[in-house]
Amino acid sequence: MALTFDYKVRDKAGDLVEGQLEGDSMALVVRRLREMGYMPISVSPKSAVNLKTEIKIPGLSDRVKLREIAVITRQLSTMVDSGLSVVRSLGILAAQVENPTLARVLNEVRLDLEHGSSLSIACAKHPKIFSNLYCTLIQAGEVGGNLDEVLGSLANTIEKQAQLNKTIRSAMTYPAVVLSVMVVIFTAMIVFIVPVFQNLFKTLGGKLPLPTQILIKVSQTITSPWVLVIIGVIVGGIIGVRKWIATDNGRRRWDRWMLKPPVFGPLFHKVALARVTGTLASLISSGVPILESLDICSDTAGNRTVGDVLLEAKNGVREGRPLADPLREHEDVIPTLVVQMVEVGEQTGALDGMLKKVGEFYDQEVEVTVANLTALLEPLLTVVMGIGVGLMVISLYLPMFSYIKLIHN
Repeated sequence: MALTFDYKVRDKAGDLVEGQLEGDSMALVVRRLREMGYMPISVSPKSAVNLKTEIKIPGLSDRVKLREIAVITRQLSTMVDSGLSVVRSLGILAAQVENPTLARVLNEVRLDLEHGSSLSIACAKHPKIFSNLYCTLIQAGEVGGNLDEVLGSLANTIEKQAQLNKTIRSAMTYPAVVLSVMVVIFTAMIVFIVPVFQNLFKTLGGKLPLPTQILIKVSQTITSPWVLVIIGVIVGGIIGVRKWIATDNGRRRWDRWMLKPPVFGPLFHKVALARVTGTLASLISSGVPILESLDICSDTAGNRTVGDVLLEAKNGVREGRPLADPLREHEDVIPTLVVQMVEVGEQTGALDGMLKKVGEFYDQEVEVTVANLTALLEPLLTVVMGIGVGLMVISLYLPMFSYIKLIHN
């Protein structure tokens, strides 16, 4: 397992440079530093105080959140705009961030820059942290000489995407929590309470009402060994569906279906449109060629159906057609509003501005849709849970009423 080493070196100008680097051994780290043109002064494993950063939980401790990337991008933009070099700015950011993975990546990017690499190429070595969109925009800023402006625009794009993701999670959290509570309550009643009443009914004898018979049958099934078979079938089905979705054909079918459900379909559609139009606006305004911009947007759309339409549009633009024309052929995926705004933008030479307005419109639409959806689901799920518990209680007490009536007579 690779360890993290603290090092102090001097660069070709004789300046002292400090940082961290991962390696399997101290000797390998020293060799790598020398290959990068540094004169090592000291290299040592991280101190015991920071040893906890070496303990990594795959997918958790090494995770870098989108908001963290937005923050360091915003700060880097401010520093570069203030006249600081990118190398020095990255060193300051690496010392400030709390996420050890992000600090390590920033240090490695800084080392690559000191070794003569460009910022875009150095970032491209860390695809799990910096997306293709991120690296492409930085490259456009480097070529155009407006890196600070591009970084600021990129920070805005990432912040919007992070807010969009947060909005979607908030829409899904409440239903998931309520459904989980419902499952726990019903399972507890069926496993612990229903068997008690079942024994009581067996002792008293007599014919049970149909709702009570169904409830007892469900309880017997859940508390029997057959429940393991049912769980196995469900888990196997979920795994099978996930593997199918991982295939190219499965992903396309799944993403097309995700746009169709009456409640969540329009929401997912608006999210994809907001992401695509906002990203395309940022790319075009930064000077990225339209063909490359469409290619990147197809990858970042989050929905293969929308992405495929963008790829077809890319082929149409390559043939010399205006962007609006191939988009108009897929109005079931790209709404008329988007097509018209793109057409006006192409005619006026302000395509990036029009796309930005469309992106902002769909951002607002997503927020409104989520708010309406939450307002609808909260009382609906409460009523459903109340009806479910009520039916279960009634099913248990229906025989009791019959027995009480018999005893009274």
